[in-house]
Amino acid sequence: MINMKIYLIGFMGSGKSYLGKRLSTELGFQFLDLDEVIEAAEKQTIATIFEEKGEDYFRNIESESLKNTKEIENVIISTGGGTPCFFDNMDWMNENGKTIFLNPTIDILFQRLESETTKRPILANQSDETLRLFISQKLENRLKYYEKAHLIINIATFEQNVIQEIKDKL
Repeated sequence: MINMKIYLIGFMGSGKSYLGKRLSTELGFQFLDLDEVIEAAEKQTIATIFEEKGEDYFRNIESESLKNTKEIENVIISTGGGTPCFFDNMDWMNENGKTIFLNPTIDILFQRLESETTKRPILANQSDETLRLFISQKLENRLKYYEKAHLIINIATFEQNVIQEIKDKL
């Protein structure tokens, strides 16, 4: 696996950052979290950027930051949940690296996101019912982008060894 760039895509809570860090360690690759790159460059949290400058501004910065990864090799890049859905980002990632869609069940996403409603402004003040509905509707809208990935990893249980599955399929 010489000179490889891997983009992890999927819904919030799908494990892109967590699994990306573990996978990068196992492969001896660098790890980049695109949201962290943006926050460092903008000196603001993603939530503050959305609040103060709006989604259009954020999506432009996000796309630019994504495309700045073009020359980096041997890297795992965790993207934001919406990254593949704007501009030509998904096609660009497919042309410039290997894309992996981490696809947990809605039940797993719900269990992971239920405890993060205070950390993620988009999820704030949602009841269990509205959170589950939000996840399924947003995921349904994004699947047409996510499913363009080179590799789709369906995650059915918390115990599933996703790292080994990815390594086997690379």
